[in-house]
Amino acid sequence: MSAMTTVQDSVTMLDRNIRHTLRSPDTMIMTIALPVMILLMFVYVFGGAMRVDGAYIDYVVPGIILLCAGFGASTTAVALSTDLAEGIVDRFRAMAIARSAVLTGHVVESVLRNLVTSAVVIGVAVVLGFRPTTDPVRWLGVAGVLAMFVFALSWLSAALGMVARNPEAANGFTFFFMFLPYVSSAFVPTSTMPTWLHTFAENQPVTPVIETMRGLLMGTPIGDSGPLAVLWCGGIAVAGYLAARWMFQRRTSS
Repeated sequence: MSAMTTVQDSVTMLDRNIRHTLRSPDTMIMTIALPVMILLMFVYVFGGAMRVDGAYIDYVVPGIILLCAGFGASTTAVALSTDLAEGIVDRFRAMAIARSAVLTGHVVESVLRNLVTSAVVIGVAVVLGFRPTTDPVRWLGVAGVLAMFVFALSWLSAALGMVARNPEAANGFTFFFMFLPYVSSAFVPTSTMPTWLHTFAENQPVTPVIETMRGLLMGTPIGDSGPLAVLWCGGIAVAGYLAARWMFQRRTSS
């Protein structure tokens, strides 16, 4: 198929997935409600015991945004696994459409959906007292970093959705998306952690992404976090894309 046909098919699949999301508002509600509840818990329950430079809500919000994005991106695995389990992918195979369009439609929908839900979470955080010191250019940078992170996790989630044999298993496979922010600089500085945990927290993919977003939002130093965030997201996206394409071909070749 030509590149133009593949793009057109991907847009069609994107439209399909957006319609599914709009018809299932519970997914959007849960994607927003969980991070907001965690934000309230950390600000009002644990916030008084935290010691960081400045207001704790200003420190923690970038981590909450990444947590929101990780949870939202993980639903890609469930959506793909559901399509496979219900046989809709077999029906797509009988049509003259590009196979890659099925995956691309899910991933792009995930990016768009998570940018919207993240904006809502930021709005709630502002109401609670979050005061970013950024400007329009750096806001665009925040959106770019967030989109890059969600894009990478969505491809990885798509690959996991191909591995899972049913939607329930796919949901379990993506549990670590929710776990990684807790062992990063999302909620406390990594310097407060034990040495062995500090080493892991400093060298896992979520920390540089959070530090980059925190620097763009609050004007704190970014250092080498920006290049590291790009490298981590790029590597995860490429690995997830290749794995998802390979697994999709295997599962739909028979």
